[in-house]
Amino acid sequence: MIDSMIEVTTTYLQQLSPGDLLPSSRSLPPGARIERVAAITPEFSRFLYRGVGSGWNWSDRLSLTRAAWESLMQTPGTETHVLYVDGAPGGYVELAGRIEDSGTGVEIRYFGLFPHCIGRGLGGVLLTEGIARAWDLDSRFGGFPPVSRVWVHTCSLDGPAAIPNYEARGLRVFRTETELVEPGDGAAGLWPEESLAS
Repeated sequence: MIDSMIEVTTTYLQQLSPGDLLPSSRSLPPGARIERVAAITPEFSRFLYRGVGSGWNWSDRLSLTRAAWESLMQTPGTETHVLYVDGAPGGYVELAGRIEDSGTGVEIRYFGLFPHCIGRGLGGVLLTEGIARAWDLDSRFGGFPPVSRVWVHTCSLDGPAAIPNYEARGLRVFRTETELVEPGDGAAGLWPEESLAS
């Protein structure tokens, strides 16, 4: 439907050296930790994706079957790091390493915080850890050459802090694209609407 199309700008950012990482000056508060999920299930991955992305119209994976989701999670070079705050998930980073001409390129495929953690200074700390783990991803996957770049893309539908956070961590813009898209509804089925009648 042409009337539901909106203009979306996608911004691509990258680092070409681990020395480009500018760590957050903050540290995790007491009761918080970041942990790699060694054997992530499709159910847990989908839970993270929905919990973080529902407010930003993340919908590209919602039509995947369980088998397709599991296949993505089991692809060599793919890993998930979860931020826990007082025992509950507060955000995550999903990395995807792929062999490129110059070495291993690692995409920060998904990154974000659950709504209750936004605005608490946790995004920079989580992103710092995600980028650091991207740079040493080849050490955890045999057969991958050394990492030569870490990259991410974000779009104008994502949170307003996305690009400033990426740039604050030393990622630099290398390409932008603008296109008309029909956005999906990342919140569909997440929570029922509040009833106006009581």
